[in-house]
Amino acid sequence: VQLQASGGGLVQAGGSLRLSCAASGRAFRNYSAGWFRQGPGKEREFVAYIRWGGGDTDYADSVKGRFTISRDNAKNTAYLQMNSLKPEDTAVYYCAAQVVGQDYRRPNVYGYWGQGTQVTVSS
Repeated sequence: VQLQASGGGLVQAGGSLRLSCAASGRAFRNYSAGWFRQGPGKEREFVAYIRWGGGDTDYADSVKGRFTISRDNAKNTAYLQMNSLKPEDTAVYYCAAQVVGQDYRRPNVYGYWGQGTQVTVSS
């Protein structure tokens, strides 16, 4: 499975962006997926998670109520709708798939990663 993240850009605080994660291969529909981000000088951190069937989701406290993760398995694509963006949301955002461990908030349990897309929020 190859993942291609897109949709990043420059936006003012309070604005919105929608990130997409397009996957090659039908196997994606069988994998849970997540979004992570990595700001300058920071470690990669969990943002959001969605189970393979789309019924279960989870979010980091810092984005809860502002971000929404979703997926369209017919299109082999996962999404991250980001509203009410803040300057502290500035980071490279990565999508990941295939959870092979217990804690989906940890980057090292994912088997596949996209290349990242830059999100910059200006104040």
